[in-house]
Amino acid sequence: MEFFILSIFPNMFESVFNETIIKRAQEKGLVKIELVNIRDFATDKHRTTDDYPYGGGAGMVMKPEPIYRAVDYIKEKRPDVHVVLLSPGGYIFDQKKAKEMSKRASVAIICGRYEGFDERVRYLADEEISIGRFVLSGGEIAAMAIVDATVRLIPGVLGNEESLKEESFENGLIEYPQYTRPRVFRGMAVPDVLLSGNHKKIKEWREKKAKEKTIKWMGVEDG
Repeated sequence: MEFFILSIFPNMFESVFNETIIKRAQEKGLVKIELVNIRDFATDKHRTTDDYPYGGGAGMVMKPEPIYRAVDYIKEKRPDVHVVLLSPGGYIFDQKKAKEMSKRASVAIICGRYEGFDERVRYLADEEISIGRFVLSGGEIAAMAIVDATVRLIPGVLGNEESLKEESFENGLIEYPQYTRPRVFRGMAVPDVLLSGNHKKIKEWREKKAKEKTIKWMGVEDG
């Protein structure tokens, strides 16, 4: 899978994309990430990517020309690239969307800044995505989260593929509680059922606790 990240601050991604799972995925050749600096596609010598909004108002708005030229550059390499615009009003990113995205060959993610984009930038996007109904200083952090959630679903990325099957949201539920050594810590003991060796009872306990956590955290019950 190939990601293209369009940003005016591409250096923000260096440390995140060169650690842990994402780093290993790139080393295995399972994922390729290209950071595209929108400033490189500006149309003036000052590499300007923003301007004052028509009609007045506070803040600056990202210009359409550099972003269109950056996407043109990507489409020359990958005509089939799926273009995502990060926007507070977009589809709320979730596990279902991460699975859908992990099946694509190439994805371009456009990160905004300032007061947002010139409205004409939206015509570039195949879809708009948000990571929540709140405002960030820019789309970079949202892009990092989306790439991380997507990459780990690509076959071969995780060392143990079985771990994906019992993760939160895979079956509509929050994952059940997990415990490890020591058996008792500051008066808090590991539930006896997990030490019983009875796999049927352990499975029943985990299913029950997963439903309880889902109701508590999300206010819903599976099925």
